[in-house]
Amino acid sequence: MRQQRFSRLPFSYVLASLLLLALVLWLALGDFNAFKDEAPEDTTTPPAPTRVETRRLESVDYTPTRVVQGALEANRDVALRASVEGLVKDKPVKQGASVSAGETLLVLDNDALPERLAEARDNVELARAELAGAQQLRQRELISKPELLRLRAALSQRVAETARLKKQQADTRPQAPFDGTLDRVSVTLGELLQPGEEWGRLIDDATLKGIGWVSQQDVAPLAAGQPVTTRLLSGDTLQGTLTHVASRAAEDTRSFYLEVTLNNPEHRRLAGGSAELTIALPSRQVHTLSPALLQLTTNGELAVKHVDDDGLVEQTAVELISADTRQAYVAGLPDSVRLITLGAGLVEPGERVESVPEDASQERQGAAHAPAD
Repeated sequence: MRQQRFSRLPFSYVLASLLLLALVLWLALGDFNAFKDEAPEDTTTPPAPTRVETRRLESVDYTPTRVVQGALEANRDVALRASVEGLVKDKPVKQGASVSAGETLLVLDNDALPERLAEARDNVELARAELAGAQQLRQRELISKPELLRLRAALSQRVAETARLKKQQADTRPQAPFDGTLDRVSVTLGELLQPGEEWGRLIDDATLKGIGWVSQQDVAPLAAGQPVTTRLLSGDTLQGTLTHVASRAAEDTRSFYLEVTLNNPEHRRLAGGSAELTIALPSRQVHTLSPALLQLTTNGELAVKHVDDDGLVEQTAVELISADTRQAYVAGLPDSVRLITLGAGLVEPGERVESVPEDASQERQGAAHAPAD
């Protein structure tokens, strides 16, 4: 009977009952994944690391330089002046001739000087005799002590006068103060010279002195003893040594004066000319790279990006030692480094990248463009 009654139920009631039963089961069981202890596996594919081109660089020994525009001067260059009055009696050395220290360069005639010197010597002898007699009288107290002192002072005065006249006599035959070249003689025989009047010029150009000025930004690494190569206008070079760097800048230019000593054994006529002084600074370990690879950090420092052994990008601040339009010399990098040569602007420090050697990348590009057989 029950089966008959159930079979007589309308189909809509049966369908509604089944749907209600399914809903109850779904609410009872729920979403089993929502109650799992572990998160579901991520099936998404991670993005591929950025590909960059790199080049292996090794540090090299580099000698930086400072180039200074300067001039050349003779090591010693003095004007010869008369110390006494006199007529030019003789010129024993020709103009332009080489002379040795102590060699007589000019002879002046002063007729009165020999007689004055002879008189002074006689006065010295007389003063000595008077003093000797006075000392004997003083021992017997026949002369006062002040009188004895006056005679001693008279002797000293006459000795000094004799020495002065002897000096004047020597000055009538002026001698070379050092080895050099009598570069100019500007007097003629019979000409009257006055004390202080210039009559010639003596130059020692076996050694030259290069002089120049360096800015306050470039003076720090300079020190006495550094080698210098001097380039002349003719293209020839001279080797020398930096011998002096001023400790204080000039007030008008704020630049520092320097001197370079150069050997000129052939006495080439270079004094007074201009020259380019190239000063060799202490050697540094540097890397050579294109200036285009240098980047400016937020701190205003120059830096380059490279890849470490784990494939991570590093950015290292560098010191610019020297640069031109083709290459830059920088210090501060590890001795061996994989420098990013292409793609540095697309990656950040700490990012993992795919490093492709520059040579391998060029080979692949060449193969792609090679004509088919």
